[in-house]
Amino acid sequence: MLWPSIALLTFVTLQRLAELIHARRNTAALLAQGGREIAPGHYPYMVTMHTAWLVSLWLLATGRPVVLVWFIIFMVLQGLRVWVLATLKGRWTTRIVVLPGAPPVATGPYRFLSHPNYAVVVGEIAVLPLAFGLPLHAIVFSLLNAAILTIRIRAENTALDQAMA
Repeated sequence: MLWPSIALLTFVTLQRLAELIHARRNTAALLAQGGREIAPGHYPYMVTMHTAWLVSLWLLATGRPVVLVWFIIFMVLQGLRVWVLATLKGRWTTRIVVLPGAPPVATGPYRFLSHPNYAVVVGEIAVLPLAFGLPLHAIVFSLLNAAILTIRIRAENTALDQAMA
């Protein structure tokens, strides 16, 4: 059956495109308020990895059955994603932008985790391929994502520490 896989991949693709538009607006607004982008050098690699992840899913997963338990876990992750976006509001972006004088967000999921958005992304990178029965895909892209997040989280933590000093 083709349509469940195509529907899920279309949902994820449209979601990612909408998030890029939202992130660009927020980034522009934060920079206009005096925000500074930190460590932009890794950003093209992150975009490339996420694009390759999604394109390869379109190539490998189209027409494959969707495993219900992994689909449910993926949808729970989408609820967590919405919680992160709603908590950060105009401060959510795909780039690292520090707004001088703005305190770190400590509400919503940030009460429980320092980087809940990254936790959601880690889950999505692994869970969506598993929903299509593609464990090797999940492993390869999880490792690539871990490498990028190692750089990104260090840069973000340093930037936040400096902004608070």
